[in-house]
Order: sequence, then structure tokens, then C-alpha cells
Amino acid sequence: MDKPSLKKIGLTGGIASGKTTVSNLFAQLGVPIIDADVISRSLVEPGTAAFKLIVQHFGVEILQVDGHLNRAKLAQIIFSDIQQRHRLEEILHPRIQQVMLAEAAKIKTTYCILSIPLLIETNQIKLVDRILVIDCPIDLQRQRIKDRNGISSDEIEQILMSQTTREARLAIANDVISNDTSLDELKSKVFALHKDYSKT
Repeated sequence: MDKPSLKKIGLTGGIASGKTTVSNLFAQLGVPIIDADVISRSLVEPGTAAFKLIVQHFGVEILQVDGHLNRAKLAQIIFSDIQQRHRLEEILHPRIQQVMLAEAAKIKTTYCILSIPLLIETNQIKLVDRILVIDCPIDLQRQRIKDRNGISSDEIEQILMSQTTREARLAIANDVISNDTSLDELKSKVFALHKDYSKT
């Protein structure tokens, strides 16, 4: 009897909505997590093809003294200039997608989580079978970004404007987890979805 095909759940949401927290809760249940941000960081290590292209395009000014990318400086550039952001996406996203699919091909469980913050913005919806949106009110997002990143209100608004709207994410969601209450409630929501996704 043939093994059922792997279900790929695309986990997405705006910045500071709680995607990492939810991913970690799924991981604690033994679910394989393929995280676009983790892959992205590995792809821009000094010496990699993507790293060389990024430095070639943005210049050595975006490097730290140790030769690694200065992520804060690069973020400032791409969040204030849409063309620069698109150029970075052109370099990174096809490579990230390739790695994600290669990792998914090795998985033997019923389903896995593909954590892709810019799932909609980078038109990667076709990669997944279901879309799980982690949602929270935008004012709560602003507060969490401020507490976590310590950046100015203007920078926060630039980041929020670079992402698709809350309404657009909710419109394409198959499942939604509202992350504006307690961790215990979040755990129960994740567990309920885990039971559902685990069905063959």
C-alpha cells in the first residue's frame, strides 16, 4: 500500500505575530519544521553564492568587521527601498525554495510545517497544501516589535508596510491561530490543529 503523500502546511503571519512560538509548539509535538528564515541565514554565510551576490550588489558597506552580513544595516536598506528589497528577494527566494523542497522530500511523517513569513508576498502559496496564518491585532504587533527590536516608530511602520495586509493574509488562510491571549490557550490551539493535520 502506497504511503500517503506528505501534507505541507504553510505557516505565515506578520512580523511579531508569534510564528516562531507556534513553530516551536509544533516542534515539541514532533512535527518537522522547515523554516525559511533559518535557511536564509545559512545561505548568506560568508563564501556562499548568495552572500557573494548580495555583497556585489549592496557593497562592502553592509558587512560587519568580522566579514559577516550586517543584518540591521541591510534591513534598513531594504525596508526603505522597495527595489532593493526585490533584488534581495530575487537572490534569496529561489534558493530558499529549493532547499525547502529538498528537505520536505526527506520527511516521513504525515505532515510538516513550512514556516514562510513572506508566503504571500513572494508568491509561494503553490508550495503548500494548506495555509496556517498566525494572526494578532496590528497594535499588538507594533508593541511587540518595539519591545523586541528597540527600533523607531518610523522603522516599525516601514516594516509593516513592506508586508501584505492582515486582511490579505486572513483571506487566503485555511486555518487561523489568533495569538493575542495566553500561552496555554496557544498550546491548545496548536494541539487541536496537530490532531487534525495528523489524519491521513
